[in-house]
Amino acid sequence: MSLLQAAGLWSGLLILLLVLLAFRVVANRRRHKVLFGDGGVKEVVVATRAFGNAAEYIPVGIGALILLALLGYPLWAVHAVGGTLLAGRIIHGFGLSHGRGPGPARLLGMILTLLALIGAAGALVICPLMA
Repeated sequence: MSLLQAAGLWSGLLILLLVLLAFRVVANRRRHKVLFGDGGVKEVVVATRAFGNAAEYIPVGIGALILLALLGYPLWAVHAVGGTLLAGRIIHGFGLSHGRGPGPARLLGMILTLLALIGAAGALVICPLMA
């Protein structure tokens, strides 16, 4: 597997997660007959926030994966960032959708997400300094 293929794999999986979360918003809006926004319905609010939160972090992660691949970082680094980010987003989305308030799944999901992004950012900042 090439670096760009690895970045593409993780990016594709992250996009599929985002689409799944979007479908959950649509399904909740239909179930509760909400035409726009969240209608003040708790289930729609939660689904919308799970999608919105993922939409805030996933594009940055995809950008980082592509840059890591283009800069020639080791394959394991691309897989580490992609796998950690995907795991973090899945765990966080599950915790947000099935928990009541902040809970261990949301916390673990955010920790994994931020670890992936900080690791990628650190690598991207260090690379130009090493040249």
